[in-house]
Amino acid sequence: MKKAVYPGSFDPITNGHLDIVKRASSIFDEVIVAVSKSADKKPMFSLEDRVKMAELAVKDIKNARVLPFETLLVEFAGKLGVNLLVRGLRAVSDFEYELQMGYANESLDPNIDTIYLMPSLQFAFVSSSVVRSVLYHNGTVSKLVPKGVEEYIAKITEEKRGLR
Repeated sequence: MKKAVYPGSFDPITNGHLDIVKRASSIFDEVIVAVSKSADKKPMFSLEDRVKMAELAVKDIKNARVLPFETLLVEFAGKLGVNLLVRGLRAVSDFEYELQMGYANESLDPNIDTIYLMPSLQFAFVSSSVVRSVLYHNGTVSKLVPKGVEEYIAKITEEKRGLR
């Protein structure tokens, strides 16, 4: 069984991320969406909320599952017996960072390989930072995130404002 880990902070998971999961799920028997704690990035959403949103996003993809992690990615993948990582590339600007991370991961574990997938053109501009910016300015994210994720964000936003 060929498994792959698709890691990220997913703060929040977007339609672009979901597109990569769908593409990877057609290549691999199992895709593990690995949600990083990423405390150094000071995420907008808690790890628990990001895991829940990822679960909502991939619920219809039979061979995808979501797991949180707080360790080095190569350690996490190794514990799962996985040696393939999936990363998305939207633009040339992503390439340099992703190339460095791929080499760093391989230097930590020579058995790790990274496969890069491009999202569909319609999602090439979508990023978590764009979504966070739209949310910060009280805009609508319906075209940027899966419907279940949009509803979950609305729910937790209302709870934080004391509207529920």
